[in-house]
Amino acid sequence: MRIRQIVQAAILPVVLVPGLALATNGYFSHGFGVKSQGIAGVGIALPQDALAAATNPAGTAFVGNRLDIGATLFRPSRGAEISGNNLPGGATANGSYDANDTRNFLIPEIGYVRRLSPQLAAGVAVYGNGGMNTDYGSNPFRAFGASGSAGINLEQLFISPSLAYKLNENHALGLAVNFAYQRFKAEGIGPFAGSSAAPDSLTNRGVDSSSGWGFRLGYTGKLTPELSIGATWASKTRMGNFDKYKGLFAEDGGFDIPANYGIGVAWQANSALTLAVDAQRIEYSDIKSVGTPISTLFSGNLFGSSNGPGFGWKDVTVAKLGVSYEWRDWTWRAGYSHASQPILADQTFLNILAPGAIQDHLSLGATWNLGKDGELSLAYTHGFKKTVKGSGSIPAAYGGGEADIHLSEDILGIAYGWKF
Repeated sequence: MRIRQIVQAAILPVVLVPGLALATNGYFSHGFGVKSQGIAGVGIALPQDALAAATNPAGTAFVGNRLDIGATLFRPSRGAEISGNNLPGGATANGSYDANDTRNFLIPEIGYVRRLSPQLAAGVAVYGNGGMNTDYGSNPFRAFGASGSAGINLEQLFISPSLAYKLNENHALGLAVNFAYQRFKAEGIGPFAGSSAAPDSLTNRGVDSSSGWGFRLGYTGKLTPELSIGATWASKTRMGNFDKYKGLFAEDGGFDIPANYGIGVAWQANSALTLAVDAQRIEYSDIKSVGTPISTLFSGNLFGSSNGPGFGWKDVTVAKLGVSYEWRDWTWRAGYSHASQPILADQTFLNILAPGAIQDHLSLGATWNLGKDGELSLAYTHGFKKTVKGSGSIPAAYGGGEADIHLSEDILGIAYGWKF
């Protein structure tokens, strides 16, 4: 089978697979590629496989000719607690709510890189960029008049062809064009229809999808044989609207993917040991449907309007530290990352639907070298449980009180790399 046929056969199931969903640093993945996942998502100055373009396209100039195919099993645990709520007639939403009626998600990935000349490398990376899922069998909004189950499902897939050009043996620039495809659905949030500019397009409309384009730039350079640096920037990905949910998201169903950027350093301490650090910034607040607080609702901006309320998320800064050690036919990895909190204490009410609260991840990984042509990689990441306690979180119009939200995660990945 020719290389092109292999890539086509591998990409098709990735594009069609259902159930892509994750929530780590906000709703972005903590790392792209199983090798990167095993070192806490580090990769800006440390390209390791053909998924490098998802983090820094310049890195593909240094990974050689290769095809990487992998899958990650993602298992979140999420929920909410409501207290102090008092509605007319003695009703109350108080109680604990479990959002885990759907527990397991499979996230495939594929990367391909080929050197076209000693200076130029081309590739394509296909990966789940981000997402969010909640599935409440017991609806936390039932006391407000909702029926049935409640929750949302957001899935984002990127297909990123890339080029990397070596300025010389040690420095490279890269460009990736990001084609994004996303799907969304919402259920069980009917009580907000009276505050929507398009109440018939707020909830229970089934799955909607949209697509759009953006790009990523990158630089990777070896300052010395032991020390590498990298920088990367991705534009905002401007997406088509979710027309079925134009009464929920600001700007008639707008849901662009935020710009993000970062820098990295990798130091090869000796022939076996490498230490690496990344710093990343994700600009959630620039996306109205994500960053606008619920308070705008009470100044005349309905759900779905140009300045309608969103989840009130802040921008996120992520620090990642990783180490890898080569021993015989194995490379062992470990890493830790910490992110700032995107969800403020007074914004937890709507974030019952999107509790992207995790701040700390611990990762372990390994690669087994199967010879000159192949390698098998594994990674495990635990996202430590984080609870954001509400403070002034439930508006008086909904009976007041507080909503506390929580999330923890377990992530297990496996990938095979073919070098040619």
